[in-house]
Amino acid sequence: MQFLGRAFDHVLGRRGERITIVGATSGDTGSAAFEACRGKDAIDIFFLYPHGRVSEVQRRQMTTVTSANVHAIAVEGTFDDCQDMVKAMFNDTAFRDEMRLSAANSINWARVLAQIVYYFHAAVSLGSPDRPVSFSVPTGNFGNVYAGYAARAMGLPIERFIVGSNVNDILPRFLDSGSLEMTGVTPTISPSMDIQVSSNFERFLFELYGRDGEVTAQSIAEFRDTGKLSVGDNLWQKARETFTGYRRDDVETKAVIGAVHDASGYLLDPHSAIAVAAAQAKAAGFATPVVALATAHPSKFPDAVEEASGIRPALPAALADLQERPERLTVLPNDIAQVQAYVRDHVGLLGAA
Repeated sequence: MQFLGRAFDHVLGRRGERITIVGATSGDTGSAAFEACRGKDAIDIFFLYPHGRVSEVQRRQMTTVTSANVHAIAVEGTFDDCQDMVKAMFNDTAFRDEMRLSAANSINWARVLAQIVYYFHAAVSLGSPDRPVSFSVPTGNFGNVYAGYAARAMGLPIERFIVGSNVNDILPRFLDSGSLEMTGVTPTISPSMDIQVSSNFERFLFELYGRDGEVTAQSIAEFRDTGKLSVGDNLWQKARETFTGYRRDDVETKAVIGAVHDASGYLLDPHSAIAVAAAQAKAAGFATPVVALATAHPSKFPDAVEEASGIRPALPAALADLQERPERLTVLPNDIAQVQAYVRDHVGLLGAA
């Protein structure tokens, strides 16, 4: 995200242009985007997050940013509702052009591009290209693991990906059955994976369908209309050649956090714990080393980590006073018109100041 913020700043400054970034976050992306874009003269940034469905630290990392160009919007709904509204804003061409919309989460290909780098770094550290590797990735929106898939398409010898999930396990269920089927979103201790509509999975479907945009669009429309999508046995088996699903509920996730801490003294956050558990469970059947991706700091989820390990993780020094900082946020209903009105009314406040 730091790369993306600097890239925006460089290009916009050269062009003499200004943009409005809108995004949705299940907890982590919003704060990273705010940190990358705060105080930028050419950027207004708005992030939607599900009200009451992120951890307190995740929320405060967004709502305590004081820069006038940064706006945290708590939507009374789920992450999927937030993501749907962001997509709707981009699909509203008049609004998109008026606000000069851009994206900072994984809707933006530049975000995926930057993530590809650490797959190469990890693989080369373990002997690639002479030695193939595999990766275990906790994922809800499929963006991180899709970056790995892109690295593989570029020639990096990755044998398999393990897609880790909590009980909101739509992706592992797809890999088990070939059917993508929405169910309700259950709040968990790993909220960044509390998702049912994984936006980057559409990119993978595009590849699975032979890069046929029309068929992909029809399939996604069917999925959104019915809540179900079956790709057929041949394509399902093709997906299973590269991806393996894995799931753990909250109780099992806490057990992993505790066991890893007892064995090594290392504190995992709930998301990274699922990646480690998946790697431990599946590695025996692989001919390659398995890299488990850690995606968050344990102090973002102090209650769950303390319950699992007996250790309450301290915030990094830069965030030591986070609990004392004043918050600035707006709570809005799950209504696209009200969100668009808020964005329109608050664009340009930094420039006005």
